[in-house]
Amino acid sequence: MGPRARPALLLLLLLGVVFPKERPARSHFLRYLFMGSSEPDLGLPLFEALGYVDDRLFVSYDHESRHAQLRAPWLWNDTSSQLWLQLSQSLKGWDHMFTVDFWTIMDNHKHHSEDSHTLQVILGCEVQEDNTTRGFWKYGYDGQDHLEFCLETLDWTAAEPTAQATKLEWEVTKIRAKQNKAYLEGTCPEQLQQLLQLGREVVNQQVPPVVKVTRHVTSEATTLRCQARNFLPGNITMRWLKDRKLLGVKDVEPMDILPNGDGTYQGWMAVVVPPGEAQRYTCQVEHLSLGQPLTATWDPSYSGALVIGIVSGIVVCATIVTGILFLILKKRQASRRTMGDYVLAEVNLTPVNGTQPKTTY
Repeated sequence: MGPRARPALLLLLLLGVVFPKERPARSHFLRYLFMGSSEPDLGLPLFEALGYVDDRLFVSYDHESRHAQLRAPWLWNDTSSQLWLQLSQSLKGWDHMFTVDFWTIMDNHKHHSEDSHTLQVILGCEVQEDNTTRGFWKYGYDGQDHLEFCLETLDWTAAEPTAQATKLEWEVTKIRAKQNKAYLEGTCPEQLQQLLQLGREVVNQQVPPVVKVTRHVTSEATTLRCQARNFLPGNITMRWLKDRKLLGVKDVEPMDILPNGDGTYQGWMAVVVPPGEAQRYTCQVEHLSLGQPLTATWDPSYSGALVIGIVSGIVVCATIVTGILFLILKKRQASRRTMGDYVLAEVNLTPVNGTQPKTTY
């Protein structure tokens, strides 16, 4: 894997934490993802932050520009300038905190600065339907769980033995713990409520998934893949049933959810089936936008029709292309008889896509 691909991979791993597979319909989240590398020459940033309301990206920040970039037009109006200033200042402060924490963790691991290491942080809060709140603050080091802040005890839980040294160092003074508690129980829920007021229509938008089942046959196994596409919000439940009975977790591959480029999401879940038994399996999908669960099975007739359609399309395209080439050659021969040889000029046909300006502070 090339170094430029690693940031995207780390982000996708974090997204599995940011967007839980299932959550109460009436709860809302404010989350921040921090990611950085000790060696930026590998293509990873020193510090990069993404902010989400539920599963909607609304702000980004990077160490190089030291600016927060607005990613949600609904956030900006005459009454939100003070909120945006607070968010921008928080991100700048977290930039500095992230760097200090990174060096602390590396020193406690006896890791040298010339080696490449990564640090990931997820922090934020949840406001539930009854207005109760829950805060979370977690660290991951080199792709593994490392430390987690506990609001009840105001200390850190070490996920691995090597995190004990950092845990003890951070717990020497209670100032940091009190600041974390004040943010997670006070500032974060207040900002989340403000963001929800500004973008409630967007945040509460629901788009139902398009569900289908495909079959993939290899010499080793036959796999059915259930795909749910273009849905909002990003939390969804997918299950496999055999003869209308729910399959256990051990019998299916874990569900994956990833964002699309247009703001919607896609998810899939696969199961390996015995030869000739594909039609005994059913995929069931539940989503907030649906009045009742959707079900889908693999349809062999649809697969055959698809193959015929593809072949027919190829034949038609080949016929059209052949006709066009014949006309071009015919015209070129006629032109050469009157004007001599010529060279076709290069024409740039790349479309120019309009981009929206980004607001920075």
